[in-house]
Order: sequence, then C-alpha cells, then structure tokens
Amino acid sequence: MIGLCYYSLKLHPEKNPLSTFFWLPVDYNVKSFNKHAALDLIRFSGAGMSRTDLADRMGLTRAAVSLIVNDLLESRVVLEAESRSAPSGRPPIVLEINPEHGLVGAIDMGATHISIALADFAARIHQESEFQFDIKDGPEICLAKADQTLQKMLKEQGLSISDLSAVGLGVPGPVITEAGMVVAPPIMPGWDHYPIRTSLEKMWKLPITLNNDAELGALGEWAYGAGRGEKNIAYIKVGSGVGAGLILNQQIYGGTMGAAGEIGHLTIDEDGPLCNCGNHGCLEAYAGGHAIAKQGQFLAKSGKRTLLADMPAEKITALEVAEAARRGDLHAQEILRRAGTYIGIAIAGLINLFNPSVVIIGGGVSQVGDILTVPIRQAVRERAMRASEQGVRITTGMLGRRSVLIGATVQAVNVAIHVAAENKNSASKVAVIETMEVN
Repeated sequence: MIGLCYYSLKLHPEKNPLSTFFWLPVDYNVKSFNKHAALDLIRFSGAGMSRTDLADRMGLTRAAVSLIVNDLLESRVVLEAESRSAPSGRPPIVLEINPEHGLVGAIDMGATHISIALADFAARIHQESEFQFDIKDGPEICLAKADQTLQKMLKEQGLSISDLSAVGLGVPGPVITEAGMVVAPPIMPGWDHYPIRTSLEKMWKLPITLNNDAELGALGEWAYGAGRGEKNIAYIKVGSGVGAGLILNQQIYGGTMGAAGEIGHLTIDEDGPLCNCGNHGCLEAYAGGHAIAKQGQFLAKSGKRTLLADMPAEKITALEVAEAARRGDLHAQEILRRAGTYIGIAIAGLINLFNPSVVIIGGGVSQVGDILTVPIRQAVRERAMRASEQGVRITTGMLGRRSVLIGATVQAVNVAIHVAAENKNSASKVAVIETMEVN
C-alpha cells in the first residue's frame, strides 16, 4: 500500500453533511484537498452535480471550482454529461465519475461463502462470482482460493490482475485497519495477526483495502442503499454470526483496535450456551446462523410436526430453517421469532448508546423478512429509551446479500479514483470496460 492517510471533509457542515472516505498523501496542500473533496461530492451525488451546486456545497467561488473541475476533467476521472433528472427543457450539464476510466476488484469473504466482483469506477458491478467456502481453512488456503477465482474471472474477460486499480476485501473479524490484519477473530482460527493486506499487495502488486464485513455492509447501504444520506447508521449483519457496522457522522467507526460493533458478543444470559468467542450466553450463541441451524436440527429430531423433519438433521442450516418458516412452519417461525427478540434486545441497547437515525438489518438470515424484523422492532419499542426509539427507523437492507460486496467495491474505488485524479497521464481503460459482460 502506498503511503496514504485518512482525511475527511468538514466544510460548511450546514450546507455539506457529507463526510467523505477518501485517502490522501500526508503532504497534500489545500488545493489538492479541495480537489479530492470535490471528487467525492460528485461521486456520491447520485445524479451528477453541476458546477454551481459544487461551489455552493464547498463554499467556494465559481472561479475556484472551475479550476478544480478542469483539473478533474484533465485527469479523465470526471466527465461532463447531460443531467438525467431534469424535469423539462434542455437538461443542464452535470459532472459525473467516468465509469470507464478504471476497474476494481471486490471480495466479500464470509464464514461459509466468498463473493468476488469486478466493478468500474462508478461502483457498478460488471461480473460476480459466489461459491461455498470455509474461513476456518486458514489464511493461506482462503487467500489462494480468492486469488484463483479473481484471476479466472479476469482471464475470462481477456484481462489480467494488472488491469485492476485496487481491490477491496471484507472479512468476518475485528480488523486493525492500519496494520491490515485481524486481531483475535472468534470464527477465524489461524488468522490472528496474519498480514492479510501485505500478503495480497505482494501477490497482486495493487493497493488493498481491508475492513470488517459488517463495516462494509454499513458502507454499502450508506452509499447506495437503505442508509443513503443518513449521518448515523447501524448495520446489523445476521449471518453465521451477528455483527454491527457503525457509521458515525458519515465516517466508519472501528474503535481503537477495530473491534467496535461486536454486538454478537453482548451477553444475553451468563449461564447460556457456549459461544465461539469462549464466553457463555452471547447474542451470537442464541441468534447467529449457526445457533439457528442447531435449533433447527434439534427441532427436526424432536418428533414435532415440522417441515424440517423431512431433511437429514445434520444438513439443516439457518437457510433451511428460514425457508421452512416462510412456508408456514410454526415451529421454525418460533425459532426465528426468538432470535429476532434477542437481536432486538441488543439493538435497543445500541440505540440507547448510539442514537442512530436508521438501523439496517442485513446478512443472509435477514432475507426471511418480517418473521425476523417484527420481533426486532417489538423488542426495541419495549426496551429502548423513548427519545431514541422515536427517532430511529428499523429496516432491512436494500442491497440484500450484496451489501458487503458493494461496500468493498466502494472502498476499492475510494483508493483508485483519488490516485487516478493525481495521475493526469493515466491511460483510460474504456476498452477494458466495454469488453465486460454486465450481469
């Protein structure tokens, strides 16, 4: 990773609620800072941004903004286009990110699956692959599988790893961002302090971003989903485990050691079942995907009338429990209702401490919908402080299972476009993008 430092935009907060996620070398001056601030305002505008709006949002003169915009146009990272949202008449000219200027990779490495995507500079995914995967195989095997799949996807498009500008990676453990590694991950044996980012940078000779998967889920939903435009959000990922991604004042919050958001390890009952972290009675031990699967397996063996009784008990996963619940299995629905209640109790505590405007329920288990979210909302109404509860919206993610993958894409683009903006002589990769198959 080239020497990069984390900056945020705090210009005229009453006009500009956006705090960006971009990366800059430590010795940049105000002019460079303003250029990169403008780049992110354009990027997250949704429908493009006019020069007038850009000047207003940044609190700069039209002349100053023109110099910045001309610099961005020269780098070819930004282009001018007719607005697609004009109600009538001649559409105004707006500034947009040039999607054809480059290509990034994104990887969502979960406990039992891995998703890999190729995307352009506008964070549009062009090709995607997902397959079963076991994070417990350890870093060497898992990273090798990621490499093989990414290389295969690129080869199918007539490309190579050198055609990528950056890669974003999400993993299901606490991440020390500065060090590029995880620390004491409960469900990632063998990964503790393994140099993930350094290993991939040596392998691919590219900038690599590394984040916790729930953080990336929050970022994906903030940028393009149910949290768009919000300042403070919590993304609750209910998958094999339970984790929370937090965005405070539009900045990812990872805490001192990258362990913020480990909501799955809040104690529900100190005498409860053993959790993967070594403690007893954690939320994850009651409401995580593995816990739901175990309850489904027990149900299948119980002799009760259930759709799960038709399956080999050892093959029942949380997805099978969710499917049975969707098909009207009352006992499966009760498992998910209890899980939702426990998750809601934990979220109520999070709301009391954090006071977010939106809580987004994501992850594979969340796809069951109201069977899970109704008891979550009920528990929050009963337990959260009235002032906080009245100001929060609880919803499922708009991006579904792709929230983390899209968040990883956003992080990869974060690095790629700001580096490209400084390299005015960089060759456009328009031919690369045009050859890809859009799914």
